[in-house]
Amino acid sequence: MKALVLSAGVRPAGYSLPRQIVPIANKPVLEYVVENLRDIGITDIGIVVGDGAQEISELFGDGAYLGVSITYIQQDVPLGLAHCVRIARPFLGDEDFVMYVGDNVLVEGIAQIADEFERLRPSAQVLVDKVEDPRLYGVAEVDENSRVTRLIEHPQEPRSDLAMIGVYFFTPAIHAAVDAIEPSWRGQFEITDALQWLVTHERDVRARMYSGFWKGTGKVEDVLECNRELLMGLRTDIQGIVDDESRLIGDVVVEEGARVVRSCIVGPVIIGAGTLVEESIIGPYTSIGADCRIVESGVADSIVLNEASVHNVSGIETSLIGRRARVGSARQHRLVVGDGAHVEVAA
Repeated sequence: MKALVLSAGVRPAGYSLPRQIVPIANKPVLEYVVENLRDIGITDIGIVVGDGAQEISELFGDGAYLGVSITYIQQDVPLGLAHCVRIARPFLGDEDFVMYVGDNVLVEGIAQIADEFERLRPSAQVLVDKVEDPRLYGVAEVDENSRVTRLIEHPQEPRSDLAMIGVYFFTPAIHAAVDAIEPSWRGQFEITDALQWLVTHERDVRARMYSGFWKGTGKVEDVLECNRELLMGLRTDIQGIVDDESRLIGDVVVEEGARVVRSCIVGPVIIGAGTLVEESIIGPYTSIGADCRIVESGVADSIVLNEASVHNVSGIETSLIGRRARVGSARQHRLVVGDGAHVEVAA
């Protein structure tokens, strides 16, 4: 089985990084995706990329450091998920494959779902979960045997609350379906339309409930929620230096070359390589990237990306501080600071 990972989406406002490689718990979102695929034995992975192709390929290379082989597939215009399947056909060939939206975090992985697909081998199997507002998703209607009877994208009057959450298992039957459909009212080749084509042609399409934590990372609030969830799996690991005047409470990771000086760290917290935390209070639920400087400040429930600097700012909470950003002085609770920005916070 192969994998097709979709990473041609837009960038978060104010950030130069594609959202699929924004670090959560100091690891890019896309790395969690690749690890989930590797954990079910898939090592041949195609990644569909858009205008973030260079950043993604520079980060992951050929995938060897993660134990996989990566092929990059360029999508010049974002024309929908089914279009990604079309342009990836030379890579996919006639093999079964899993398609995984690359800005989704599924903390518990997909091993059980993969086993079920291989055992039953329907034409398609989609992961679903109940959501509060199905109008924001592609929605599946399902019978008592978990067979899909109808699918619709962004329904205005949904008849089901089962949303497709961005992981799909396919046999080669999907290729005829994506070739048969036309663009939707959104101008997209919708994967829901391709799945509906299979249903209409009496192919076996099944839905599988996902019982673990999942979240897309398109909004800052979602990124921070994923950060909290992933940090809860931390175990204390001190590779850097923590001086005698500092206190560590709970699970804290201090990476190599990092220094904690006259500070209190309340886990779960991860402090990246080469970072200095001095006379500060950090955590809980905070990820600080590599080569940052946090001095005379308080940061909790936040993400601070590589090479950022925070000086003399107390009470930062539920914030996202971009790469090489500088934040200084006075008091503020919630910040979203873009890459390279310089902010002097007013009292």
